[in-house]
Amino acid sequence: ASTPGRLHASRLTAQRRVATASGPRSAWPIVCTVTAEETVAGADQELQELRNIAIIAHVDHGKTTLMDAVLKESMDERALAKGFELAGVDQTIGRVMDSDAQERERGITILAKNAAVEWKGIKINCVDTPGHADFGGEVERIMRMVDGVLLVVDSVEGPKPQTRFVLKKALEQGHQVVVVINKCDRPAARPDWVVDQTFDLFVELGATDAQCDFRVVYTSALQGVSGHEFGELEQGMGALLDAVVDHVPAPKVTPETLEQPLQILIANIDYDDFKGKMGVGRITQGVLRAGRQVVLARPDEELGKRQKVNEVFVFDALGRKPVERARAGEIVVLTGLPDIGIGYTVTDPDNPQPMEPIAVEEPTVRMTFGVNKSPFAGREGKLLTSRVIRDRLMKELDRNVALRVAETENPDTYEVSGRGQLHLSVLIENMRREGFELFVGPPKALRKKIDGVDCEPFEKVEITVPTEYSGACIDLLNRRRGEMINLVTKDLDDGSSSTDIEYLVPTRGLIGVRNQLLTATRGELVMDTVFEKFAPFVGDLPKREQGSLLAFETGTTTPYGIIGAQERGRLFVKPKTDVYKDMVIGQHQRGGDLAVNCNRQKQLTNMRSAGNDKDDGVVPALEFSLDQCLEYIADDELVEVTPMSVRMLKNPDMAKKRK
Repeated sequence: ASTPGRLHASRLTAQRRVATASGPRSAWPIVCTVTAEETVAGADQELQELRNIAIIAHVDHGKTTLMDAVLKESMDERALAKGFELAGVDQTIGRVMDSDAQERERGITILAKNAAVEWKGIKINCVDTPGHADFGGEVERIMRMVDGVLLVVDSVEGPKPQTRFVLKKALEQGHQVVVVINKCDRPAARPDWVVDQTFDLFVELGATDAQCDFRVVYTSALQGVSGHEFGELEQGMGALLDAVVDHVPAPKVTPETLEQPLQILIANIDYDDFKGKMGVGRITQGVLRAGRQVVLARPDEELGKRQKVNEVFVFDALGRKPVERARAGEIVVLTGLPDIGIGYTVTDPDNPQPMEPIAVEEPTVRMTFGVNKSPFAGREGKLLTSRVIRDRLMKELDRNVALRVAETENPDTYEVSGRGQLHLSVLIENMRREGFELFVGPPKALRKKIDGVDCEPFEKVEITVPTEYSGACIDLLNRRRGEMINLVTKDLDDGSSSTDIEYLVPTRGLIGVRNQLLTATRGELVMDTVFEKFAPFVGDLPKREQGSLLAFETGTTTPYGIIGAQERGRLFVKPKTDVYKDMVIGQHQRGGDLAVNCNRQKQLTNMRSAGNDKDDGVVPALEFSLDQCLEYIADDELVEVTPMSVRMLKNPDMAKKRK
């Protein structure tokens, strides 16, 4: 980092802190205006007592745990316990914002969520955002709701690929940033290096001088401590909340803004069993009252019909509270508009002023979702037809702004595109839990023409691995048409060394490579990826070396049949498992597919012993999760997803082609 720039930024921060502390907040000037429509005296003071922030970071840098610490600091124990109870989260485990079942199972944030805290008389609306690159669309649509961000960075790892992505989106909106160096309790913490790397990232992304003058706060969210200096951490999140109040600006709203026609850009959708569909957005201008007439509008589209806003809510701690009216600058939840959707503008019917819809980056990976046609279809699920699958996918488009759904030539199949394999597998898992049964095709990278050139998506890959395994990682990525960007080897305190490797790899080359890298490094791999750009197509990739073992006939597997079949490769099924013809039941030890009979019964004779029917010789089956199945299948294979099972099979439509 530039030392003079860093010192200059620190001096500016110190001067501002002294100036802020020189007088009480109540002594700040207040502008009051009275209009013919309503009295707005004190409006500026009210807006000065509001902050809208988003918490952004790379995955696993501690955003959600930090939010827990902030809530604990600003709420009493009874209210906090009630909030955890309403969210269905065990307070001893924490991560109250990760209330979705998949979020808790996977240990990541998938959906952006709102909460509000009060600190020294100032309300702070907080939005917890996902850190995984596949859910970057959640971050993009939230950025227009806030005035500043908390950029959480690990005190050891420093800025990572997703840190760059989310910071770029925040800087493009002109937001002020408070940098939070988290996990300062780690023994290997190196805060000075992390701050320098973060400053370099700001400069590289073209931040303004004002944005580069960011406030730095040091925290350990797990320990519940914070401070303005690394060696002076105190109990509580007071230092962090003070930085938000001092450094993040209040909403830029004037009394004239309150007199203008209503504008609310909807950034999120929520559902309630009693109130129906609810829209979440920030009031850009005007005043919203419960019961007023509004219309839904988009640029270059016909206005919707007049509708009445039934109720207006604002966020209060972990819940919502009803209000009669809300001013510009506030984040609100409104009900009574059944056709509301993300990107719509709620505006005045007499003077409609639609805003530009939320723009998100385009998808990079596609899959096919189709009707389950296996012999076992309908055994476990109740939602089977193409109509209910289509309705469910269209419903998902209401809130998943980075998703795309298109019909295909086959009326029973739909093409679904998203930001990555994880983005789509989360949708598949949700549908499975809702009772759907469906066929899912292999993930494929989207290609498009740019200036007449066939292009495909590329991703930046960062790998940290013990140095002795770096050669295996480089070999695997080179075979996937990867291009090395950087390689740095560093010595560790325990006498060993690790290597940081950066690659630019085609998205299709990363499908299925993570498991191979984990095997090659004996599980000692840390890998992060983020979309980089579309670039010219680089040619075909090597195909899977091993073929599949297929079930020879429909039936139930037996120990005797499995013992005979496992000599041909590694099996995915256990004894007493129902299988059907052409179902993938294992990995062949050689290239090409092979049909094996796992259902064979041992012939009965009069020469038998007591232990011959036991399954002592059965090798434990290799169990695949949904994500691993999607990575494993070849172009001529499908994944059958049901509420209780995940199976792989050969694509029936390609059977003639195989023969």
